[in-house]
Amino acid sequence: MPRTEPQRTCLGCREEKGKNELLRYVLDPEGTVVPDLLAKLPGRGAYTCFCRDCVEKAASRKQFARAFKGEVKGATSQELQSKIVCRLEERIASYLALANKAGKIVSGSDMVMEAIRKGKRIGLVIMAGDVSAEIGDKVANMAARDGIPCFRILDKDRIGGLLGKGLRSVVAIEVGGFVPPLVKELQRFGNFLDGGAVDEQDPRV
Repeated sequence: MPRTEPQRTCLGCREEKGKNELLRYVLDPEGTVVPDLLAKLPGRGAYTCFCRDCVEKAASRKQFARAFKGEVKGATSQELQSKIVCRLEERIASYLALANKAGKIVSGSDMVMEAIRKGKRIGLVIMAGDVSAEIGDKVANMAARDGIPCFRILDKDRIGGLLGKGLRSVVAIEVGGFVPPLVKELQRFGNFLDGGAVDEQDPRV
């Protein structure tokens, strides 16, 4: 018989879900609540859904102290959300940096649009949150036409810094092994925090 995925209860909404669907937290040696995005850190775990609302509910109801059976640090909603967003951004940034080192990045709005026009094998487009509306609409429409996932996250300065360049409002990642994990992290970011990584092809946007 197939093995059943272990179930855990969200501290916020109290719904029971598979462990892989939830965000795990542990305590560090100082008793501070730490989001464990990869679910690999040692120690007793507590869980919430991967959304801001459940984090807010769990924090406001002091559920982390109950789950860890004692006083905890860093468990306010603001502190936890800040940590989660920071760690998600770090993971996305690390994948972008690796893809750049591997020569799989096309950067700059004109270069990306030209690559899409010429049928280059683009697997993912990322636009800065502060990209101009005109450029953003053009790139998003071109990506949608070719069925390329397109997200908005970070800002032009941060994206450029990751690539060792000046300001960059748009980057594209060529088809390959970097695309699936990046899409996954971008979707998790967008699901967690409204106004985070926005999928330009999501009909809810």
